[in-house]
This record gives sequence, C-alpha cells and structure tokens, in this order.
Amino acid sequence: LLKKAGVKIVTVLDVGVVRAVFERLDLRNHRKIVVIDGEIGYAGSQNLADPRLFKQDEDVGEWVDAMARMTGPAVEALQLTLLGDWEFETFEGVEHMGEQLDLRRNRPTGDAVVQVVPSGPGLPQSAIQELILTAIYGAQRELVLTTPYFIPDDAMMKALVSASGRGVDVTLVVPFKPDGHLVKLASQAYFEELLEQGIKIAQYRGGLLHTKAITVDGEVAMFGSVNLDMRSFYLNFEVSLLVYSGAFTGDVRALQDRYLKSSRLLTLEGWRARPMLLKLLQQLAQLLSPLL
Repeated sequence: LLKKAGVKIVTVLDVGVVRAVFERLDLRNHRKIVVIDGEIGYAGSQNLADPRLFKQDEDVGEWVDAMARMTGPAVEALQLTLLGDWEFETFEGVEHMGEQLDLRRNRPTGDAVVQVVPSGPGLPQSAIQELILTAIYGAQRELVLTTPYFIPDDAMMKALVSASGRGVDVTLVVPFKPDGHLVKLASQAYFEELLEQGIKIAQYRGGLLHTKAITVDGEVAMFGSVNLDMRSFYLNFEVSLLVYSGAFTGDVRALQDRYLKSSRLLTLEGWRARPMLLKLLQQLAQLLSPLL
C-alpha cells in the first residue's frame, strides 16, 4: 500500500541466504530517526508501531517511549546518519533523490549544544560506550539512568559503582516487565551488586518502559536509541543525542520523575530474600549476557 502511494521503502539488514552464509545475522539497525524537509528532526526510542498493540502477547502492557524534536544544525547531522543508512542498504548515492533531498546548513535556533553520535559496525567501536562512561564519571551530584534493558559490561559496572562511592546519587529506572524473560533474568543478575553499593533501582509498573535516557547533574542529557546493554554498545547501529542544556535536561529529568512516580524501589534486604531457584536462573542467564 505504501509503495503504491509512492513511498520508498528499503529493508534493513534483511536476513537472506547470502547473509546467512557469509555475514553476521546478529547485527541490527536500532536507530529511530525522522527528518522533515531538512529542517525538523526527531530521535529517541519509539518505533513506528502502536504502543497499545505492539507485542501485547507478551503481557508487558503499553510501551512507554519518548522522542526529542529538534531544529538547527543538529538536524543536518541526523539526516546525514539517515542517508548513510539508506546508502548502506541500497548502494545508491543520495543524488537519485533529486529535489526530495534537502540537505541544508541550518542556523542555530536555540541555546542548546547538541552532539549527534551515530554508532555501530564500521564506526569507532567503543565511541558510544566511552561517551556513556565519560558522562557517568563526570557526574558530581546526581545520575539518573532510564533503560528497558540493563546488561552492562565490566567497565559500566565499575563506573556506576565508582559514582555511587564518591557520593553521587545514582538511580537506575527499568521496567518491571521487559519483553523477554531471558533478558529480564540476565538484567536482574546485576541488581544485588548495585544495591550493595547504594545505587537505587526503580522498577516501572506503568507498562514496558522503553525510553533510553541519562541525565547528569541536571545539566547534561543523553537521549536516543541506545540501551545500557552490550548489544547496543558493540553490535547495533544506534544514534544518540548528547545535549548540553539545562532546559532540555530539566525536561528529560521531569520525564524521569514521572516514571519514578509509577515505580517501586527495590531494597537490598528484600532482593536478597528472593527464591534460591530465581537466583540460580539469574546467574545462568548472566552467562549469556554478551549474546543477548
């Protein structure tokens, strides 16, 4: 129907016979980007799916997402990322788009400083991880992390523990019911160590929290498609916004507060009292963390 209407559609990283034999099957383009007339851009966590209906057979509730709208020079960087994805799949230059392509130099429209950071195969492998680690190590007062999937590597665990150890108020907000039992178990395997180090863990009860956001000291925000897991760090094609703006960070922090109001905080005593069988399953799932 869309093609008949003139919409150009390309399948990203299609799984075919050639790819199954000669290429990796676990790569995924996880970016969510919209660019309108080269002047307005959107990036964040939301897929083109009705959140009330998407994956409802998994009994996770309505998906809860967030997108950031932007104008100015950041839109150009966002569009270049999108066009790079198109060329990667079609092997076509962007020239064929003709008048439909409007890649312009946009003038600043506000006070925020925005870095658009694409990551994935073919780009510096550790770029997004180093960016997140820098944000965590740079925190002085407060660090709030929102992610649907929390499967950290050793470097991230050390960074979070270090932040809490130097007096930073660290809060991790995750969904109570993520979409995937194995992912949930693997994620929970890290909770006890975090709680022991004074890190707060809030489980969101209002649906499947899918927003990916980090706020640092109310001044800097990271926002986009990156989960706090090894797949996002090393395998997926992702895009993140690093925003230096008290106003934008305040908006994201207010959104995180809304999530926290619909969440329950875990306690170390209560978490340690979970059934022994559950602990065993979490430890087994943790062994598969690099593959999830």
